[in-house]
Amino acid sequence: MKKLAITGGIGTGKTFISKQFIEQGIPVFYADDEAKKLYRDIEVLRQIRDVFGNDVFDGDQLNLSRLSALVFGDEKRLRALENIIHPMVMKKFDEWAAQQNAESVMMESAIIFEGHLEKYFDKVYVVNASLETRLARIRRRNPELSDNEILARINAQMPQEEKCALADEVIEHDEDL
Repeated sequence: MKKLAITGGIGTGKTFISKQFIEQGIPVFYADDEAKKLYRDIEVLRQIRDVFGNDVFDGDQLNLSRLSALVFGDEKRLRALENIIHPMVMKKFDEWAAQQNAESVMMESAIIFEGHLEKYFDKVYVVNASLETRLARIRRRNPELSDNEILARINAQMPQEEKCALADEVIEHDEDL
């Protein structure tokens, strides 16, 4: 079974493009969705508390807004969080892939290269779009975010130019199809 990855920065249109692969018979695992589920896992919560302390919790409940504010814009803290989440997401991906009846499977994730996950895949696709297009998409999807918050999230990720240089294939996606 071939393992493929599709990546790109926030707002590039990864999810839209991944649906095109699904239409071609390639099942897609959405890493962000799986990561969100992990934030309810007792072991993950324990590790987050050990690393970030009680300030990101309301009692036993993780406060994702506080955690996001703490890690976005602070590379060391972001990497610490990723070191908790990435191995568990990859484990879930492998379990999911083993259950698929397909010649190829795909993971959709914004942080394939940042997480040094490319080694797990036979081919990595990068979806690319201009900053203007990305900002417009993110504003539509997340109107609660300010431009500064959006730019902080974009800047927390590897620059698109670097991702494109590392890609096996780049998919340009500036137009909303």
